Amino acid sequence: MAITEQQILAALRGVVDPETGRNIVEAGAIAGVAVKDGHIQFALEIDPAKAKQKEPLRKACEQAVEKLPGALSVSAILTAHRAGPQGHGPGAQGHAHGPAAAKAIPGVPGIRAIVAVASGKGGVGKSTTAVNLALGLAAAGQKVGLLDADIYGPSIPRMLGIAGRPTSPDGKTLLPMKNYGIVCMSIGFLVPEDSPTIWRGPMVMGALEQMIKDVAWGELDVLVVDMPPGTGDAQLTMAQRTPLTGAVIVSTPQDIALLDVKKGVNMFRKVDVPVLGIVENMSYYLCPHCGERAEIFGHGGAREMAKTFGAEFLGEIPLHLSIRETSDAGKPIVVSQPSSPHAQAYRKVADRLAEKIAAQLGEGGRKAPRIVLG
Repeated sequence: MAITEQQILAALRGVVDPETGRNIVEAGAIAGVAVKDGHIQFALEIDPAKAKQKEPLRKACEQAVEKLPGALSVSAILTAHRAGPQGHGPGAQGHAHGPAAAKAIPGVPGIRAIVAVASGKGGVGKSTTAVNLALGLAAAGQKVGLLDADIYGPSIPRMLGIAGRPTSPDGKTLLPMKNYGIVCMSIGFLVPEDSPTIWRGPMVMGALEQMIKDVAWGELDVLVVDMPPGTGDAQLTMAQRTPLTGAVIVSTPQDIALLDVKKGVNMFRKVDVPVLGIVENMSYYLCPHCGERAEIFGHGGAREMAKTFGAEFLGEIPLHLSIRETSDAGKPIVVSQPSSPHAQAYRKVADRLAEKIAAQLGEGGRKAPRIVLG
């Protein structure tokens, strides 16, 4: 029999917060309960100033729910308590639903530029592109961070060959993980790899904000953000709450993918984020044996789309087995085969992107974007 939300809440009623003497359910501290196929997730709302103090309480919550028959994995996260519209008392837990209700946050100290790598749809190689562009920027001497903003399908830990969990010396701020000379953060470091993330919108938005603000990124020239695919709540949250310097759109050449490029470009323009350029991924296939070039998905569509929107075409990336194999192995092609023509294709795009970022910052940097309706 499937575990129900009522069973989870019943188990959590046995957990008492020693600070208040009340069980956490009656105190209204539990939010976003989600369960699927035995995998359970929920949030424990706390005062962010007491994050370190509440860590034992978080663990107690997980242990209580793990005792339920059929529970395969349990993940409890600490989230900042949000007061309701009137802000009265601990029970006023109104969440802002949707990006229009979100409040913009100031820029992240120490980070000169934040660039979103986005796509209108999944399956176009956006994450592979984001990783190799970040490594290309680092190879050019820049200090680079990489944020995996895809809460539902995090892939950066595997692509960068990083395992383990980030640490927090003070119980408030996470230290980013590191490999190949760049620092990174992903929800994939915080939940089991085989555990589905089944959070509702407010939890996703809260997690994204925490992975930006509550991570000790240090001094960075560029923070590359691997955005989730599409143009939904999470994408708008990132665009509105984060002072993005600009966005890079990734697409494949076929018409169905290019239709979604239009949505991506229009979304960023709606929230006043400059589109720094468009990259055509899987642009062509070059046979390693005979040298014949095949344009499997068509060719040049992204270039034409860039012209249509008055955006720059940053370059084309070939379809090649080595790119896939190195990404799956946690050894991206820019660092594992730096002299290969495929790595050089990424480096060329990264170099032009660096120029675009510098030009954008020369205009006085980015302020938090505003939402334009209509």
